[in-house]
Amino acid sequence: MHGQKRIMVTGGTGFLGSFLCERLLREGNDVLCVDNFYTGSRDNVLHLLDDPRFEILRHDITFPLYVEVDEIYNLACPASPVHYQHDPVQTVKTNVHGAINMLGLAKRTKAKIFQASTSEVYGDPAVHPQPEEYRGSVSPIGPRACYDEGKRCAETLFFDYHRQYGVEIRVARIFNTYGPRMQTNDGRVVSNFIVQALQNDPITIFGNGTQTRSFCYVDDLIEGFIRLMGTPAGVTGPINLGNPGEFQVRELAEMVIDMTGSKSSIVFKPLPIDDPTQRKPDISRAKQELGWQPTVSLRQGLERTIAYFEWKLSGEARSMPGVRFPQMVYTNPPAPAVGVPVPHAAPLGT
Repeated sequence: MHGQKRIMVTGGTGFLGSFLCERLLREGNDVLCVDNFYTGSRDNVLHLLDDPRFEILRHDITFPLYVEVDEIYNLACPASPVHYQHDPVQTVKTNVHGAINMLGLAKRTKAKIFQASTSEVYGDPAVHPQPEEYRGSVSPIGPRACYDEGKRCAETLFFDYHRQYGVEIRVARIFNTYGPRMQTNDGRVVSNFIVQALQNDPITIFGNGTQTRSFCYVDDLIEGFIRLMGTPAGVTGPINLGNPGEFQVRELAEMVIDMTGSKSSIVFKPLPIDDPTQRKPDISRAKQELGWQPTVSLRQGLERTIAYFEWKLSGEARSMPGVRFPQMVYTNPPAPAVGVPVPHAAPLGT
């Protein structure tokens, strides 16, 4: 228990946001979950609705928000290529306008604010593994730039608000994370492979399968969030949060096929433009400044994630794996919400 605070989580009904809301409630805080439901789903937090310390607000952070809070976790932004490339202009607005609005709120309320940045700020890296000092290799005009450059600009805004206005910030660079509540259609490699394997469909690998990724289980990542937010004021980040275990994408596909007993074959397709060929975090800073490192192995995490997707695809009336609170038993598994991005330019916070 860290004492009761009023904490806002933007993107709070999403994959990571919903787990973070649970953790913050367990620690005795009041939690305001803010989401426009573009990629998040209310079903991810249904089991929290009876908690009097939990509140949901439908809001798009590209518009200013006027609430009173002690801390802000800014997680709002589609994180998979399928979703952030669907409306790239809105993705940039969420990263840039949204950051300005949330920083403006933090400035007014004197709240500590956390930015969920990404390993994508490193682009297709020329340095391996990637330390925080590496400045990256990112195309500003490619199809992934709306997300990659949007997150880079958000980091710039966070540090400028810190230097110019004294806003207390924390910036985490998140590497590939997986677990229950990922969407079946989000285009990320773990969820894609599991869904295809469970349905005995061909598993699609883009490229030759030798490109590498590092996979962090959601519980480990949320622990990193909490530790970073709890550091002294001098620790701003950016700090890499991810699992340094490195796997070839083909290794992951073969592991999923083995663990699901699938009859799936593997098919190869061309690598998308600007898709990074290597991804591995240097977490030396996280170990030193947070005392943090992942504890869940890839096989352990996949077991839990596969169980979730088996449930989600089955339609059985039973409890959802990956939920730690008492919850309703659904007669149908939750479907991801499909939101409509706000099409017009939004006013900015100050």
